[in-house]
Amino acid sequence: MGCFRFSLHGLAFIFLAVLPVNGDVSYSVPEEMKRGSVIGNIAKDLGLDLGRLSARKARIDTEDNGVKYCSVDLKTGDLVVQERIDREGLCAKKASCVLKQELVLENPLELHRISIRVQDINDNSPQFKEDSLKIEIRESADKGAHFLLGEAHDGDIGENAVQGYSLQQNEHFKLNVNTKAGGRKYCELVLDKELDREEKEELMLLLSAFDGGSPQRSGTVVIQVTVLDANDNVPVFSQAVYKASLPENSPLDTLVTTISATDADDGLNSEVTYAFDHVSDENSNVFSLNPKTGEVRVAGAIDYEKVSSYEMQISAKDGLGLVSYVTLIIEVNDINDNAPVISLKSLTNPIPENVSPGTEVGIINVQDRDSENNRQVRCSIQQNVPFKLVPSIKNYYSLVTTGQLDRELVSDYNITITATDEGSPPLSSSKTVQLSVADINDNPPVFEEQSYSAYVTENNKPGSTLCSVTARDPDWRQNGTVVYSLLPGEVNGAQVSSYLSVNGDTGVIHAVRSFDYEQFRSFKVHVMARDNGSPPLSSNVTVSVFISDVNDNSPQILYPAPEGNSFMTELVPKAAHGGSLVSKVIAVDADSGQNAWLSYHIVKSTDPGLFTIGVHSGEIRTQRDISESDSMKQNLIVSVKDNGQPSLSATCSMYLLISDNLAEVPELKDISYDEKNSKLTSYLIIALVSVSTFFLTFIIIILGGGFVAGESPDCYLMELSPSPALISLLITQMLMLQELYAALTTMTPT
Repeated sequence: MGCFRFSLHGLAFIFLAVLPVNGDVSYSVPEEMKRGSVIGNIAKDLGLDLGRLSARKARIDTEDNGVKYCSVDLKTGDLVVQERIDREGLCAKKASCVLKQELVLENPLELHRISIRVQDINDNSPQFKEDSLKIEIRESADKGAHFLLGEAHDGDIGENAVQGYSLQQNEHFKLNVNTKAGGRKYCELVLDKELDREEKEELMLLLSAFDGGSPQRSGTVVIQVTVLDANDNVPVFSQAVYKASLPENSPLDTLVTTISATDADDGLNSEVTYAFDHVSDENSNVFSLNPKTGEVRVAGAIDYEKVSSYEMQISAKDGLGLVSYVTLIIEVNDINDNAPVISLKSLTNPIPENVSPGTEVGIINVQDRDSENNRQVRCSIQQNVPFKLVPSIKNYYSLVTTGQLDRELVSDYNITITATDEGSPPLSSSKTVQLSVADINDNPPVFEEQSYSAYVTENNKPGSTLCSVTARDPDWRQNGTVVYSLLPGEVNGAQVSSYLSVNGDTGVIHAVRSFDYEQFRSFKVHVMARDNGSPPLSSNVTVSVFISDVNDNSPQILYPAPEGNSFMTELVPKAAHGGSLVSKVIAVDADSGQNAWLSYHIVKSTDPGLFTIGVHSGEIRTQRDISESDSMKQNLIVSVKDNGQPSLSATCSMYLLISDNLAEVPELKDISYDEKNSKLTSYLIIALVSVSTFFLTFIIIILGGGFVAGESPDCYLMELSPSPALISLLITQMLMLQELYAALTTMTPT
């Protein structure tokens, strides 16, 4: 126990005692200490880490959320006075005045009860109820008669309360001081010498009351004694002590009890009137007393939580002033009139969505001002949220998570906490706690489609838009911001970046160069979508680019050679009938589809009605039988057109000789048969070898593609689906081989 000396209304001693009660602490301090005065070092007394007081949010709370009379100095650990501590205001006449405070620390949550025993100081003087006391005494009063004066009241207790009385020196009265069962001092006038009304009708006496404080305080009252004719009976109460009880919140004018006193005298001397002898200021308007009937009724608000019992002195005075006193004790019964009060003491907001289940996010305190079962409280939370309340110390609850949070599903929670007491009927209250979920980067971007296809015609302009890819990321802000890029790779032996580019912000894909359908018809690239989180998350998607053909290649005539390249002559037998095949024009087109559909037309001929050509086959046939009148030399100009828009074409010249033998032709007689035959044979052999080589090379290339891929020829041929243009080219080459072989056989001498 430590001892400290202060100067407060003189010299007073303050005793501070640290008494461990269930691990808690108690102090003893005088009332009326100055604000900022040190009560004790709470950190040292409880063995707390001084350096962590601030981090643990050390603070003083009260059980009923009332006045916080003290606070904690987080730097020194001192418990200091924060509000005026008035023992009389807190505890009135109670012998023991204990102020309950609580020290709350967080992380982890700790609760220490602090009991501050408030010691009385002599700051109140004794006071009488009235400035003067009027007493009427019959002259017939005997020597030694006692006349009750009542008592002076001092707000202090113990030695600082009223300790004695003194009476001004006089010839008729002396003072008798007595002590009540409760220890209170009261005094009586004792008649020491008989009165003589005819000699002196009125006496003025000075009564002083003093306390035992240091310095001593006192109060005085003037006693006015009126000498009357004899009235030798005082009112007598029917009970020594009156006791009553009533529930709090009783309506106004409710009858509490009836005080009854009788006087054995007759006439005016027997008429009794009732009055409150002394009622404290705070209770003066709570009850009313009928001076004639003695009925005590409710006149003000009855609140058990403020005052649980009342003790009052009631006087009964007869008509000539004789007075007797009785004590009235009224007990107030508690009813369940206070709903629980929910206080949010701490809250972590927002909460990261990746917190583990069982994480504490808030601290709740619940108080109920009622008593016994009426203050027993059950706390609950709604069922549709991933949180629960865990009872902690005393009336504290921890709000903890029960499951995994996902901001993308629920970003905010309105948690309703309900507290219900066990009164009858029960009262409840609710409080809504708003919690937000903070985002973390837990979602990669997701493309709207599993794959994308882009279609572009060949000969496109560089920079033209092919398509757009879109990825969504449900995360927040930078975690949900998507950036697009092309993954490295090769297309036709070149970097993919030399063919395509992607806008990083919009996902729009542009062509970097112009494409040629005849070089390649499709290719694939991979686009990555990456967010800006830390660390970033990404996903990829395949974009297939398909190049469509445009008619940018003219037909190429393989046989006969185009006009101007050579002099090609074919023989037509004189006996040829109508419809006979005399020759064939062979042409190909590098384009595809309808751009490669070829049609053949004779645009000019020596005899327009003699020959015709198949529009789609290119076969030249006679329209009628050959006659003697037909010219021996026939010249045809053939045009080959494709089906593109616009159409492209090529032309060639075909020279036909109607003869069974070249020797019959006059213009050719000067050329020896062997020389002509040798040159023509050489031409035909070269053409045959060229066409055969081209045909075989084409077949090898087709089959070789499957072998290079590591597939068997059978499997590759099964998967191969040639286009109509390929089939047409194969057929055309086969027909050319047939025609060249027939011509070579005819020209070769036997």
